[in-house]
Amino acid sequence: MSGIAIWITGLPGSGKSTVADGFKNIHPEFIVLRMDELRKIVTPEPAYSDPEREIVYRSLVYIARTLTELGHNVIIDATGNMRRWRELARQFIPGFIEVYLKCPIEICMQREKQRLETHEAPKEIYKKGAAGWPVPGIVVPYEEPLNPEITIETDKTLLKETIARIDKEISKLKS
Repeated sequence: MSGIAIWITGLPGSGKSTVADGFKNIHPEFIVLRMDELRKIVTPEPAYSDPEREIVYRSLVYIARTLTELGHNVIIDATGNMRRWRELARQFIPGFIEVYLKCPIEICMQREKQRLETHEAPKEIYKKGAAGWPVPGIVVPYEEPLNPEITIETDKTLLKETIARIDKEISKLKS
């Protein structure tokens, strides 16, 4: 049987890694694919250009598809600012769930300033965006999902409730 792929998408600082980690703590059988970690291997000196993003996101979809075909369950922890990448995953992965973490950009900015040093994401991303870096939601677009299976307002929803909603969606997929 094929595995499930859950793509957790949202602006930087919306809570993607927090949700991915919280979900994995309860479901250790899931493999977390983090864009920030993949990028360090695929593009060790990232330019964040459009062609580079295309390659990195398509690689992420390929890895998720391969793992689910082998029966593994996967969490994709990635902004995926362009809808086409998330739709590509939906096209190639039968057990696909899109979770959109909706959060006001002001709160995302506050959270990003408070990130722990252990976090793999680039530091001061919104400050860099203000200086012209291609940051989703600032300089490059973030295309909100049109029909995600789940939308969570992370400024109003507890982690426990978010995980419960993902569990419920997985149950629907399995039935």
